[in-house]
This record gives sequence, C-alpha cells and structure tokens, in this order.
Amino acid sequence: MLLEQITPMILTFNEAPNIGRTLDRLSWAKTILVIDSFSTDRTLEIVRDFSNAVVIQREFDHFSDQCNFGLQNIDTLWTLSIDADYICPMDLPKEVCNLRDTADGYLATFRYCVYSRPLRATLYPPRIVLYKTSSASYVRDGHAHRVKVKGSIEKLRSVIDHDDHKSIQRWLKSQATYASLEAEKLLGTPPTELGFKDKLRKQIFIAPPLIAIYCLMLKGLLFNGWAGIYYTLQRVYAELLLSIELLDRRLRP
Repeated sequence: MLLEQITPMILTFNEAPNIGRTLDRLSWAKTILVIDSFSTDRTLEIVRDFSNAVVIQREFDHFSDQCNFGLQNIDTLWTLSIDADYICPMDLPKEVCNLRDTADGYLATFRYCVYSRPLRATLYPPRIVLYKTSSASYVRDGHAHRVKVKGSIEKLRSVIDHDDHKSIQRWLKSQATYASLEAEKLLGTPPTELGFKDKLRKQIFIAPPLIAIYCLMLKGLLFNGWAGIYYTLQRVYAELLLSIELLDRRLRP
C-alpha cells in the first residue's frame, strides 16, 4: 500500500489541547482532511501550522454525518479515520507500506492514556480506522458512530494511543448529552438485538458498581495508581448518568 493513497480524516471542535500532537504523527500524509465544526479556540491556528492539513468547516449535527460528509471530500483510495486525540505510533507508516491490500478495512486496538500516562487496560473497543474510501459509510450508534465497510476486515499490529488532554469540565458537560443518546438507543432497540453488556446497562442499578469492580480489579487499573482510579471514576460516572437517565424516563409521568 502506498502512503500517497491514504488521506487521514479528523473531526475537530475546540481540540487545541490535542490536535497538534495528533498532526505531528501524520507528517507522512500528503493531505490530511480536517472537518471542523467551527472551533472557537486555537484549533484552526494550530492546524494552519501543518502544510499538509486542509480544513473544511461544517456545522455539527452528528459524528456519523460529519464523517460521511468528509468521505465525500476524499479522492484517495484509502481513508485513515482517527479522532483528534489519537496519537498514531511512529511505526504505523512502515506497517501500512507493507500491507498487501488483502482487506477492505483494518482494525486497530488502543492504549488509553490519562494525560499521557498509559494505562494497562481500557474499556475502549477496537475500531476500524483504515478502509477503502468507496467501501465505507458511517451509521449512528447511540451517542457514538460506527463505520460499515463492505468487504473483509483484518487487524493492524500497531496500537494507537487515545490521549485526551481536554479539560474535565468539557468531559463532564458532554456526558449528559451522551447519556441521553445512549438511553434512546437502549430503549429503542428490541431486547433480542441488545448485547449482554447493553442488557446489563438497561437494568439501571447493575452497571455502575460492576464497572468499578471490572476496571479496578479484573482489568488491574488499581495498579496504575491515581491514573487508573481517575479512568475508573470516569467510567462509573458515565454509567451512573445513564442509569439516572433511564430511571427518569421510567418514572416520568
């Protein structure tokens, strides 16, 4: 696979604490497409320092719609879809160059970091990051989005760091919206189509304490010290908000 055939695509909105570190690791790309939702911080100023970055602005409605819009503006054979807080490993270009195009999409795993402190484990799932542009489309999945790729999927050896340096106030503010969208997804999906994890979350009171035990004990995040506790509390808080949202909808007249 030729690097010239790949366009990295990144969605941004007020990602000044992250975007420079992410773009630094994409110097190999001929063009990086940044779909910006009219950032009001220094995001665009930082992006302008990278000569291979091209910005297109679009009002945000949903992650999936932003990504599908971005794909319409990519003319290379391959797209590398990454978040503004993903740090690609230095050896990713070498691995990509050695790929023989035997798949239509490639799955990556992630190492979660808390302010650049790597954790030994994460609940963050693997996702398809590299795919043939013409074979991909995005769909809504609760508060998140998911890419659907027509064809076969293989796994990359490279592990990508997820390292978000935005403020905790920003994170807290976003969780209320995410909880509302997740509740709509859980309540609007037939029970037979829900996975085991989502069935537990729908029980309201089960998921928060289980998440704490799972992260600290089974995943061993207790051994990451305060960074592991910080991540665990974030996950518990997110599940508590979802439980409250579900309970509110059950009790509301």
